[in-house]
Amino acid sequence: MEKIKMTTPLVEMDGDEMTRILWAMIKEQLILPFVDLKTEYYDLGLLHRNETEDRVTVEAANATRRLGVAVKCATITPNKQRMEEYPQLTQMWKSPNGTIRSILDGTVFRAPILIDSIHPVVKNWKKPITIARHAYGDVYKSVDLYTTEPGECLLTFRGRSGAEQTVSVQKVDGPAVWQGQHNKESSIRSFARSCFQYAIDTRQDLWFSTKDTIAKVYDGEFKRVFEEEFENYKAAFEKLGITYFYTLIDDAVARVIRSEGGFIWACKNYDGDVMSDMVSTAFGSLAMMTSVLVAPDGTTEYEAAHGTVTKHYYKHLKGEKTSTNPMATIFAWTGALRKRGQLDGLTDLENFAGQLEGACFDTLNQGTMTKDLVGLVDEGVSARAVTSEAFIAAIRENLEKRL
Repeated sequence: MEKIKMTTPLVEMDGDEMTRILWAMIKEQLILPFVDLKTEYYDLGLLHRNETEDRVTVEAANATRRLGVAVKCATITPNKQRMEEYPQLTQMWKSPNGTIRSILDGTVFRAPILIDSIHPVVKNWKKPITIARHAYGDVYKSVDLYTTEPGECLLTFRGRSGAEQTVSVQKVDGPAVWQGQHNKESSIRSFARSCFQYAIDTRQDLWFSTKDTIAKVYDGEFKRVFEEEFENYKAAFEKLGITYFYTLIDDAVARVIRSEGGFIWACKNYDGDVMSDMVSTAFGSLAMMTSVLVAPDGTTEYEAAHGTVTKHYYKHLKGEKTSTNPMATIFAWTGALRKRGQLDGLTDLENFAGQLEGACFDTLNQGTMTKDLVGLVDEGVSARAVTSEAFIAAIRENLEKRL
């Protein structure tokens, strides 16, 4: 068949470890034979980020703003252990996801990929729950301090005018650890607008939760901004028959567990980080979780919600075959290709993305799966675990049948 043409490139951000291996396999087997792929390539692998002093991450984010669509492989955010594994590192580089989110001022929406033969651990969940994670500030842009003597910590803001505001954080009688975090009202507003617009676009109810009873000023600002911004979307919500609902996060957790799903749950940065993992695991597997970063101007970046699968990567280096699930990474590619097609008016590209996703479901419904899913299928369903290569090959076969 003639390859599907693209008119505008999308930004391609390569990554690390096992997901980098899968990335190459997906392109080679599932995309390049069918699409005349045009990408602007950026290597966000840890060592290349180190070589460029992380400039490559900023360049990739700016390219995404320029081209409007990106697809990203999972990447390493180094900690102390990673510094030992990679002695070439000159410093503990920040999360590339955090850098990209900050530059794009976007919100992360994560939703599980569901198949009929795997039912959620929470038995009453029948529809996907989408986590909307604020993508700026809080603990991810915090500063830390360790002190060894008695004393008092003060939090001071010095305005451009020279005016100062100071509050006492705490007096201590010995060693202590401190953390200062912040958020910007402009970012909170962008978060709110992205959530309301995404709810309208997907026709889903929107829940939002914080802990404003404790963090009365900090979390209270989130609640206030959401209430203000909702007034601009209220008519559209009423027209579609969808609702906006605010509650405390502990109450939200209880409500989520008792629900049937089928809504968007908006969370602050850290809450969204944790709850997306909880939701994905309860639905089946973190490898079956899509993730898309949506900026207020419509710029989108697609990625898998999981990490770089380090354990499998070290097996791969030893020459061992692994059964690593590529589903979320494939869906990152299909999401980006579909969006590029929508923006450029390329129906063939949009359709190809849908057919590739359909081929993935065909393969899973035939019982061909990676090892992580086999133990989750319902009793009476015949499933067999295959290697990553065999799984992708089976998807390729089903894709060719569809095309």
